[in-house]
Amino acid sequence: MVPSVLVILAEGFEEIEAITPIDLLRRSGAKVTVAALGGLTVHGAHGIGVVCDKLLSDCTEEYDALVLPGGGEGSENLASSFEVLELAVKTSHKGVVAAICAAPAVVLGKTGLLDGRRVTGFPGSEFEGLVLECEKVITDGPIITAQAAGSAVDFSLAIIAKIFDAETAKKIGKQIYY
Repeated sequence: MVPSVLVILAEGFEEIEAITPIDLLRRSGAKVTVAALGGLTVHGAHGIGVVCDKLLSDCTEEYDALVLPGGGEGSENLASSFEVLELAVKTSHKGVVAAICAAPAVVLGKTGLLDGRRVTGFPGSEFEGLVLECEKVITDGPIITAQAAGSAVDFSLAIIAKIFDAETAKKIGKQIYY
């Protein structure tokens, strides 16, 4: 069965942290749905508009993985949505939840999903009681966290390794000469 992945974009998302996983996950053969929190066209932190596949409110199926791009404003917007927080918790019970940059602390920090886990994220992003490790990517159980835009390829390959296998991630890495 082909893994299904939901990537949620909110106004102010970090473009590299969103587009890289979408691209590499699609190359891997995953069924990727890009959902908008708000209108169908969402603008990133650097003004790049992305037309999403559907609104988050129309995403009623269960997904094997949830990807939450960072960006300061984007993470705050994701964190302000009860629907996003609820979906993260629900997905973690059966699948993978992946967050990068500010999203681990700002979004997942509110859910309790990071309690007792090794976590990384954008240096200086904080949530009470959360200690971020200084690593590019950390996979701990169903949770994958990454540091920042410069970690986007490693982050994406970690998601592929988790939902497929290490060999598929290695194959995608070779395709892009990584």
